[in-house]
Amino acid sequence: MQSISVFEIIKVGIGPSSSHTMGPWNAAESFLNLIRRSHPLSEVKEVFVEFFGSL
Repeated sequence: MQSISVFEIIKVGIGPSSSHTMGPWNAAESFLNLIRRSHPLSEVKEVFVEFFGSL
């Protein structure tokens, strides 16, 4: 299990409601890093997304 700092959870972010902007921002960054580890982004032609819960 990965340890994270409280400063990674609670931090000043962009926009008027950071809790709504930083979560998706961090998720998108993690997703892009995952893709970059296996393929160059220029090779990605499609991305399929399935939403769950409140999304």
